[in-house]
Amino acid sequence: MNGTVSGTMRAAYIDAVGPAETIRYGELPVPPIGPTDVLVRVGAVAADPVDTFVRSGAYATSLPLPFVVGRDLVGEVAAAGPGTVGFSAGQPVWCNSLGHAGRQGSFAEYAAVAADRLYPVPPGVAADDLVAAAHPAASAWLALFRHGRLRAGETVYVGGGAGNVGGAAVALAAHAGARVVATARPEDAAEVRCLGAAEVLDYRAPDLGGQLRRAAPDGYDVHLDTSGHGVLADAVDLLAHGGRLVAMVGLGRGAVELPLGRLYTRDASIVGFAISNATTADLADAARGVVTVLEDTPWRPHIADRLPLSGTAEAHRRLEAGEVRGRLVLTPG
Repeated sequence: MNGTVSGTMRAAYIDAVGPAETIRYGELPVPPIGPTDVLVRVGAVAADPVDTFVRSGAYATSLPLPFVVGRDLVGEVAAAGPGTVGFSAGQPVWCNSLGHAGRQGSFAEYAAVAADRLYPVPPGVAADDLVAAAHPAASAWLALFRHGRLRAGETVYVGGGAGNVGGAAVALAAHAGARVVATARPEDAAEVRCLGAAEVLDYRAPDLGGQLRRAAPDGYDVHLDTSGHGVLADAVDLLAHGGRLVAMVGLGRGAVELPLGRLYTRDASIVGFAISNATTADLADAARGVVTVLEDTPWRPHIADRLPLSGTAEAHRRLEAGEVRGRLVLTPG
């Protein structure tokens, strides 16, 4: 399906990396598309903490200037290049890998998306749920299955089981047949159990280490700390023989001590994971995981607030201030 959309659009963008106040909201040209691109009319986007890292320069990546911020979107096909297959005008679609590595972002009325980074919206899945779930659920899926190599019957630790990524990880791991032990605040424990956790422990408990050992006497096959509060040495000590610790938070942390002896004598491993490094094949697999968690588990992303796209700078400020417990969804117009 060919076609073009010309003229200008409203977008949230920056002219240089810097604080949230550098985000401008104004007119930019509608992006052109190449032969294997799809032009998407954006319906909603979600603000991710990683968006603030890119905007501030904390996460170094190629940024064409002026740079439209954001990586997630849900919308509909407006036009498609002649080399694309399977896309038609008005078709609902979504994406979660814009806004870094030289790609313009999603926080605009239109976005050009490479066809291999764009997925159809399944029938019956709410657009707001999908765009809010896209980043945390894909992160959880990749951490568990791509990097953690999770298998049915294994035991998984999820630190921060009530968080955006943590909740999705609990639901996905339980759905895959794993036994899940999670940490959360006491007031969130019932919700995390409903997602499939076998045990939910208070992350502030003074004897948390002992409770975690009693909950999994043979250790944890996969260890995910989505909260950013875990201690590496303690996490390694909790691993089972052959256990995998997936390091997925902690940008900006300094040096830490690594208990090498306990690591190699258990045939255990630590692997770093950032979704920004995922291949298009990895992301396509994770996209199926995003749909799975929305269609086949109780987990739904908690949408903390909805803002107009003109409120992008406010959204970034709130994320950086730690004021948001849930997801921020923004809409053009």
